Amino acid sequence: MAQGLHLSQRLSQSLVLAPQLQQSLALLQAPTLELKALVEAELQQNPVLEEIASSDSDMADRNADGDAPDEASDLAEPPADLNDDATPAGEGGEAPVDEFQAEFEKLVQLDQDWRDNFAQTNAPSRATTEDEEKRQFMFDSLVAATSLAESLLEQVRDAKLAPSDIPVAEIVIGNIDDYGYLKASIEEVATIANVTGDKILEVLKVIQAFEPAGVGARDLRECLMLQLEREGQQESLEYEIIRDYMDALGKRRIPEIARGTGGTVEEVQESLASIARLEPRPGRAFLSQVDQFVLPEVFVKRSGGEFVVTTNNEHIPHLRISNVYKDLMSQGENSAEVKNYIREKIRAGKFLIKSLHQRQSTIGNIAREIVKRQHDFMDKGVAFLKPLTMVQVAEVVGVHETTVSRAVSAKYMETPQGVFEMKYFFTAGLQTDSGTNVSNTSVKDMISDIFKAESSGKPLSDQEVVKMLKEKGIVIARRTVAKYRMELNILPSNLRKVY
Repeated sequence: MAQGLHLSQRLSQSLVLAPQLQQSLALLQAPTLELKALVEAELQQNPVLEEIASSDSDMADRNADGDAPDEASDLAEPPADLNDDATPAGEGGEAPVDEFQAEFEKLVQLDQDWRDNFAQTNAPSRATTEDEEKRQFMFDSLVAATSLAESLLEQVRDAKLAPSDIPVAEIVIGNIDDYGYLKASIEEVATIANVTGDKILEVLKVIQAFEPAGVGARDLRECLMLQLEREGQQESLEYEIIRDYMDALGKRRIPEIARGTGGTVEEVQESLASIARLEPRPGRAFLSQVDQFVLPEVFVKRSGGEFVVTTNNEHIPHLRISNVYKDLMSQGENSAEVKNYIREKIRAGKFLIKSLHQRQSTIGNIAREIVKRQHDFMDKGVAFLKPLTMVQVAEVVGVHETTVSRAVSAKYMETPQGVFEMKYFFTAGLQTDSGTNVSNTSVKDMISDIFKAESSGKPLSDQEVVKMLKEKGIVIARRTVAKYRMELNILPSNLRKVY
């Protein structure tokens, strides 16, 4: 067969999500703050949508059983003139009295007046280049935080370095990571800067005298030593431990360190406490802090002997179809193209409104089932958290388990026990001797309490914890205890022992 390019046709079946379904799933999965951004973007794209004022949306916010307000019901139903080419409605087939055109002309005139006033009050001024640079610098200073590299480069300008050494110092700083460590070797930096290794060491010594203390170190040992040298503690026991017994320090072999340094165990322990106060990451203060704001989707409050579940409707935008565009649909002088455009926008807006209502309903139903199954947790705390799977909730709510997964993703629930991610309530379980199931989160909480109550001079081993849990009726393997201990960031028994 001859080689070349050929065109061919092939029929195949594939499952493709419709755009509207994709939008509905995106709204369901998005947390509240992200949802607001999605809805605001849709408001910009769809002119027929408008947001209901908070005073008008109180009726639409109610979660009553089937007593939704008439206005919300009207939003879910299409106008009568959406499914056909509407003709002007009126007595005897005559066109109704239309005040829209006059109102529209007034709005156009007000808009033009506003534009003229804006053009006059915001006319470009004849600012000099220097004034513009100062203005831009002010705006940049408001939003830009100083990084570790920028701070070090500023200190280079004030350091007593030869002009030929400044480019070398900039290259060295370029190889210091965000935590303050020099990640490249001396040979690599020397090759990049095209100088000798001795010159790199000379410049690096100057940089290591900059703030913060410990910056420019090549490893943790050098970082801690630089901080002690800055404080003039070269002759201290702490300095000797870091310099000569760093491996034993990492494994907390206190007797070995005491024998090597000639000090007592108590002196070594005091020195270790001082070392713990040093900063292992000098550049931590310059790291950009990303604040994560948590806005609960669901509120659980006690009312008498029951827990009442409400969804957070206050921060969910309330939309409706603008009456202006409904009136435009009823005007006979509009062309078919205009009507089709408005009709499609109204349909898209209606689907968005329906998706928002369905999202709140789905999250509310899932939350109520979680609270129903985790009643003891809401009342008594983490120790009473029961095993729960998404399949169990999906069967009761009447949705697929993937829908439950999307609905609880990045969503939070405010309970009498605190604010928890909704996924927190879905945990696997362990069976007790009595045949009941207990959540692995509750088991982790028990293990944490056991280790907190242990003697510092005689820490418990994993096998001893297994025996203690067995006395409580919980059968668990030693390796599982070790796994949970590591997840709780608890060291093994030989490293927790304090002499």
